[in-house]
Amino acid sequence: MKSRITLIGFFKRQPAGRLIAIGFASVILLGAVLLCLPVSVKDGVHVSFIDALFTSTSAVCVTGLIAIDTADHFTAFGQGLVALLIQVGGLGVTSVGVGLMLAAGKRVSIKTRLLVKEALNVDSYKGMVRLIRSVLLMTLLFEAAGAILSYPVFSRDHEPLHAVGISIFHSIAAFNNSGFDILGGLRNLTIYQDSVLLNLTTAGLIIFGGLGFLVIMDIAKKRCFKKLSFHSKVVISTSIVLIIAGTLLLKATEDISWLGAFFQSVSARTAGFSTYAIGDFTNAGLFVLCVLMFIGASPGSTGGGIKTSTFFVLFQAARSACVKKNVCAFRRSISRQNISKASMITVLSMMVVCVATFLLCVLEPDRTFIQVFFEVVSAFGTVGLSTGITPGLSVAAKIVIIFVMFIGRLGAFTLLTIWISHPEPKIRYSEENIAIG
Repeated sequence: MKSRITLIGFFKRQPAGRLIAIGFASVILLGAVLLCLPVSVKDGVHVSFIDALFTSTSAVCVTGLIAIDTADHFTAFGQGLVALLIQVGGLGVTSVGVGLMLAAGKRVSIKTRLLVKEALNVDSYKGMVRLIRSVLLMTLLFEAAGAILSYPVFSRDHEPLHAVGISIFHSIAAFNNSGFDILGGLRNLTIYQDSVLLNLTTAGLIIFGGLGFLVIMDIAKKRCFKKLSFHSKVVISTSIVLIIAGTLLLKATEDISWLGAFFQSVSARTAGFSTYAIGDFTNAGLFVLCVLMFIGASPGSTGGGIKTSTFFVLFQAARSACVKKNVCAFRRSISRQNISKASMITVLSMMVVCVATFLLCVLEPDRTFIQVFFEVVSAFGTVGLSTGITPGLSVAAKIVIIFVMFIGRLGAFTLLTIWISHPEPKIRYSEENIAIG
C-alpha cells in the first residue's frame, strides 16, 4: 500500500509533458509484448521482439514504416491490435484515457485536464471535457464515413466480411495519418492507383486528420474563412499551398498521373500511403517528398513533422526580414516568442535528422545516401513512406529508427524541455552584437 502511494506521488510530481512521454512509451512496450503472443502471430511465421517493437512504435507514433508486412505476419487479432495502437497513438494516450474515464462516469481531475491541455496543444482548461467528447465523436464520424466509402472498392477484391475489416482498418489508419495497410505483399495501395473513389476518400481523411481537431471544430462552427481564428487560417492556407506545390512538383519530376501526384503530395504530409513504388522515384521526386514530410501536418492533429504553423511562421519571418517590415499575416502580428519557438523546433528537428542519418550511414553502408536520408525523414515526420529498405535494416538501424519515430511523434522540442529544465537565471548580462551571415 505504501509503495502504491509513493508511486502515485511520484507521478503527481512529474510535469505533464514527461507523463505523456512515459504514457506513449508504456503503450509501445505493451503493444510489442502483445504482438509477440501466439494469438497475434500467424501459424508458421516468426516475429522477433525487435520487429514487434518496431511495428508497435510505428503504430503508436502513427508512422506506417514496417519491418514486416502486417497482413502476412499477424492474425486478425494482431491486425486489430495494430489498429487499436494506431487509434490510441493518433488520438493521444491522454485523450483516450479521459474518454474511458468519461465512459465509466468518473470525474476528470485537474492534473488530467493539464495532460489533455498539453497533448492537444490548447491554451485554456475551459471546456476540456466537452472538447474530448467532441474529438472522440469527430473521430468516430470521420472514420465511419471513410470505412463506408472505402468498402465498395475493397469489396471487389475480397469477401464481404474481409472487405469490412480492411475498410475499417484503412479508415482508422488514414484519418490518424498512419500508412499501415492489411492488403499483404508490401504493396500498400499500388494496386488501387487508378481508383478515384479510394484515392479521394483516403486523401480526404488524411487532410482532415492532419488539420487538427481544433481547426476542424472551428470550421464546423464558423463555416466562413474570414471568421476563422488566426491559427485556423494559417493552418488551412499553408496546407493548401503545400498540397498544390507538392502536386505540381511531383507531376513535373515523376511519370505519374495527376491523381497520383495529388495523392502522394497529400500522403507525404505524414500519412505514408503510396499508390506508386516510391523506390522508383527520381532523386528530385524523393527530395520533394522529403521537404513535405519534414514540414508535416498541423499542431493538435494526428500527424508529425515540424508542423505547418512552424513553417508558416519561419517563412513570414524571413519574408519580413527581407522587406524590413513587422512579421504579420491576415492582419495579425506574429509574436517574437512564436518566431523563437518555431526557430528552435526547426533547428532541433534538423539536428535529430542529421544525427540519425549519420548513424544509419554508418550502420547501413550499402545503402545510398538518399535512401537513408529519406528513411530518417519519413520516421521523424511520422510518415511511413519508404524506398523499400525498411525490412532489410539491421537490428541497430531499426532501433535508431524506433527512437526517431518516438521523437517525431512527441516532438524534439517537447522532449528537450521535459527532460532538461533549468530555472530562469536571475543575472542578466549586457547585450553585444556579433556578425551574422
